[in-house]
Amino acid sequence: MNVPVQKIAGILNLLLGIALVCNVIILYLVPTAVFLGGGDGLLGGVRTYFATILFPGEDDIVMAGIFGTALMWFWCWAEFDAYQIVLMLFLVFSGFQTLCILRQARRVVGTILAGNPFSAENGDSLYRAARNCFLIAAAALVRVVFNVAYYRSAQPLASYNALFVPIFAMAGLLCLVMSALFRQAAEMKAENDLTI
Repeated sequence: MNVPVQKIAGILNLLLGIALVCNVIILYLVPTAVFLGGGDGLLGGVRTYFATILFPGEDDIVMAGIFGTALMWFWCWAEFDAYQIVLMLFLVFSGFQTLCILRQARRVVGTILAGNPFSAENGDSLYRAARNCFLIAAAALVRVVFNVAYYRSAQPLASYNALFVPIFAMAGLLCLVMSALFRQAAEMKAENDLTI
């Protein structure tokens, strides 16, 4: 295997690991971000949460804030309106699918680091990643349809959710094509190994 390719794969593996950790942290904060977001949106909710945890006031108790985040997973069902619940479910579902996609990417990079990139395992990993991409696209489509009905307006068709549908559908198709290519390469490699 090419040493520069393995160096690049090592860097990519590190970045994928960081992305996995960030994804898990953000997944944990989803209900709190939806609750605290209000008019500021999700990023405003995350900013408010981290500001109170990292820079507490005189009366703030940091551990209570962290424990409150865990309780928010149960409390949200009673306090959120329909829009907030759909938003939270969409973000959690998409976050778990993204977590699966990142795991599959790490598996593919792991085979490159091991010096065996043309394996059937890579084809299977890319097939699973394609399935996760299609699930995100479907969830985004459901959310767009819900938002159109909820607001009784076509405005949600111009949102980031509407963009998720074609973007993740194309990513899924690309992963399917790459899956087929890796499987074909694995078969050709197996035939060449048997010939020699």
